[in-house]
Amino acid sequence: MPNTVVRVAEVVEEAPGIRALRLVRADGLPFDPHPAGAHVDVTGPTGILRQYSLCGRPDDTSSLLIAVKREPDSRGGSEALHAVAENDKLEVGESRNLLSLAPGADRHVLIAGGIGITPLLSLAYQLHADGAEFELHYFASSRESAAFVSLLEEQAAFRDRVLLYFGVPRGEQPAVLTEVAAGLGSAGHVYTCGPEGFMEQVTGVFAPVVGEPQVHVEHFTAAEVDTSGDQPFTVELDTGEVFEIPADRSILSVLTDNGIEVFKSCEEGICGSCVSGVLEGTPEHRDQCLSASDKASGDQMALCVSRARSEKLVIELY
Repeated sequence: MPNTVVRVAEVVEEAPGIRALRLVRADGLPFDPHPAGAHVDVTGPTGILRQYSLCGRPDDTSSLLIAVKREPDSRGGSEALHAVAENDKLEVGESRNLLSLAPGADRHVLIAGGIGITPLLSLAYQLHADGAEFELHYFASSRESAAFVSLLEEQAAFRDRVLLYFGVPRGEQPAVLTEVAAGLGSAGHVYTCGPEGFMEQVTGVFAPVVGEPQVHVEHFTAAEVDTSGDQPFTVELDTGEVFEIPADRSILSVLTDNGIEVFKSCEEGICGSCVSGVLEGTPEHRDQCLSASDKASGDQMALCVSRARSEKLVIELY
């Protein structure tokens, strides 16, 4: 699908180094509704493409809302979006969702750390609209550094479901999370986004209570992987075409070099763009986009980073 040209309708400095951009279609048409927890590819004025969570109401077709944290050590995407002004033009892709709400949950617990509030905010909007039981716990180093605090406190729809924690040291957070976990049963589901260490603590506390498959994690950064022991393997497409994947190449790069069209975006195992089906063989998952249950099923994989435990994989491109 082609990208959509959008206009920056509003810029709000949410916190030091964090700005919210409200985007409207340049052609004046409405957007399609997007699922709660979705993200989009955003191509900035320098041509750099990055993924950002949609943090507005999922049923709002008039605009899209994203929040961008300036990352000085990044590859330039966030810096570019911190330079845009109202009426500047950007491009956005189709929305994709890796943080879906579980339909069978009797209670939903949303736990955000820092800028990780962005996808969870849209989940809160949807849960409120559905009349579901939920609570949102938001950890930040200080009130001044937290995004969307005023909105959360003033949002009459669900402000009584929001608990804010400012300045709680990382070492004291498990005790707070343990108290939250005490109110959950086996049918509860947990959704978390934030720094990697923070999400590891959330998973460590809640997985023994509800089961790891019911702790849903949204990653912003790629996992570090030791590739020193990588071995070559064979990939066969469901069309019958066969490719050899060297130890130092990804499936995605080999397919692309051979003229096979694969949808891709981050190429770091975060966005889920290149996830494809596995018909035969055993994948070695190295991505941060598939859930624990998706990985356990072994019937799909991210072609940009994951490899094979078997000598051969037969895959179906989505």
